Amino acid sequence: MCGVAGLWDRSADRREDVDARLAAMTAAIRHRGPDGEGAWSDLAAGIGLGHLRLAIQDLSPLGAQPMASTSGRFVLTYNGEIYNVAELRADLAAAGCTFRGTSDTEVFLAGVERWGLRATLAHTAGMFAMGLWDREERSLTLVRDRLGKKPLHVGEAGGTLLFGSELKALMAHPGLARRIDRGALASYLRFGHVPGTAGILHGVRKVAPGTLERHGADGRVTVETYWDLAAVAARGQARPATGDRVVLADAAEAEIDRAVRERLVSDVPVGAFLSGGIDSSLVVALMQRHAPGGARTFSIGFDDPRYDEAPYAARIAAHLGTRHTTLPVTAADALAVIPALPTMFDEPFADSSQIPTHLVARLARGEVTVALSGDGGDEIAGGYRRHAMIAHWWPRLAMVPLPLRRLLAGTLQALPPGAIEALAGLLPGGGRPGNRPEQLRKAASILGQRDARGVYARLVTLWSEAEAIVASPALPSPIDDAAEGAGLTLLGLLRLLDMATYLPDDILTKVDRASMAEALEARCPLLDHRVVEHFWTLPDAALVQGTTGKVILRDILARHVPPALFERPKTGFGIPLGDWLRGPLRAWALDLVEGERADAPEALDWGRLVPAVQAHMDGRADHAHRVWALLMLLAWRRQWGAAWS
Repeated sequence: MCGVAGLWDRSADRREDVDARLAAMTAAIRHRGPDGEGAWSDLAAGIGLGHLRLAIQDLSPLGAQPMASTSGRFVLTYNGEIYNVAELRADLAAAGCTFRGTSDTEVFLAGVERWGLRATLAHTAGMFAMGLWDREERSLTLVRDRLGKKPLHVGEAGGTLLFGSELKALMAHPGLARRIDRGALASYLRFGHVPGTAGILHGVRKVAPGTLERHGADGRVTVETYWDLAAVAARGQARPATGDRVVLADAAEAEIDRAVRERLVSDVPVGAFLSGGIDSSLVVALMQRHAPGGARTFSIGFDDPRYDEAPYAARIAAHLGTRHTTLPVTAADALAVIPALPTMFDEPFADSSQIPTHLVARLARGEVTVALSGDGGDEIAGGYRRHAMIAHWWPRLAMVPLPLRRLLAGTLQALPPGAIEALAGLLPGGGRPGNRPEQLRKAASILGQRDARGVYARLVTLWSEAEAIVASPALPSPIDDAAEGAGLTLLGLLRLLDMATYLPDDILTKVDRASMAEALEARCPLLDHRVVEHFWTLPDAALVQGTTGKVILRDILARHVPPALFERPKTGFGIPLGDWLRGPLRAWALDLVEGERADAPEALDWGRLVPAVQAHMDGRADHAHRVWALLMLLAWRRQWGAAWS
């Protein structure tokens, strides 16, 4: 786990600047690799590759990067881990390859020389983002792992190609214009993150998961998909696994167990995040089988009982016998993280669980350098509420003619606030006072959707009026760009949408930035691509039954932990954001909004934004997540000085 950066200046008159520019780029992401720094350049070609090292395997100088292949033809700068490196090394040794050290970087390069890049990727299980320079062909290939665990930004600055693990590496190049892309901005306000391959700045984008980009000396770019999630999903559901629940659970547990075992290979201490939920508890239960001396686990606890999962985690840890550490966190501790967020997340990012994620990463880094997490369980096994809700209710709702549903939706949305509050109180569970009108309006908007994809899009939308707010059409939605889902069940389509969009754009972005800010490597066994491929073969009934999700993960976990310790209503890894915005964050939030409004009155439609902010502050509505998205945008712009365009 490391940080990478590079540039390729094809103009002969500026090549003497390559080393200095590269040094600035790597310095910007030094937090990702505190154990070493390396650079390689070929000034005649105008290419420079940089690397920041977080040493995990082969701590000796033989694991340092950028690394050249044995023949010298290829030079690699690489961020990530290859988990089946022992298998690859054995295969290559049998083919006659010899090795100087034990790093996975050297093994990968040997594979490229022996088998070629595409074949090596097919054999490789891991998480990675890399830049591979071919000295013979004078081409640069950028590669991102299958699920998008590791980030890779790419951009152009005055004819110079730039790439890096984080946007701040690219922004360190003086030729990159910091102008906000308004299409990406509209997409950000809609989803709370910059989605897909988009970039918040003009001229910057992301390499898509599962793809490689070959940049030639003539400027041409060839993009190739080496792992297609939609094809994996369709292929898996076309050939579903058979057997009863025990048989299915046995096979799934074996896949996850292998993934956990492989992720314990390290020359530095390994621990795990433990929230007490199903996913992290399962990872820890299997980890406890294999970790020498037992697993080390980490949790944080809040003084607000609505958000405190520490007691659940402690009970799981006690049952499994892990060496468990819990850090009590006060509101002041959490609030102290907020000023660092615009630097930590160098594109606007509005998932407020970024705060507790960073706090638990900081806690773990005090004892370990690697931490396993349970991320991915909801996506692979149908664990989000929207999965069960849409799969269960949409087929029934869709039987009502669309014009009638839209008439009902319009009627509900036109009701005065008092009537909406009263009617929303009749919702199952009564709704939450103050949030009832918002809940009902969202339900009404769902009624009017044409299909399940539209329902999904509405559920994950923050500012539905985003295009009007920024006076620009949003970029094509990654939800629409995702595969059509031909041949998939309704639940399969929902899982695919989450896995192709929300997972890389939100969850994995959050985990990467929050952990790497502390130089902690986070590994996600449930997102091993072989586990993912296996779960696509499972029938829907093994995943969701009625309104209960992750059925098979529950079955597996029950073999290790009594269900009474983990069966409880699903909660997110959250904070009392709404209360904080009305309380200790109120002055900061209003100052940010009013200051930006005064400085840039034409930049956004403040007439739409300010009333929503004020309604939340006054307690007339719960717009916490929408307001947070706005605040994270404004704080990011203030930090980085990006120009409205």
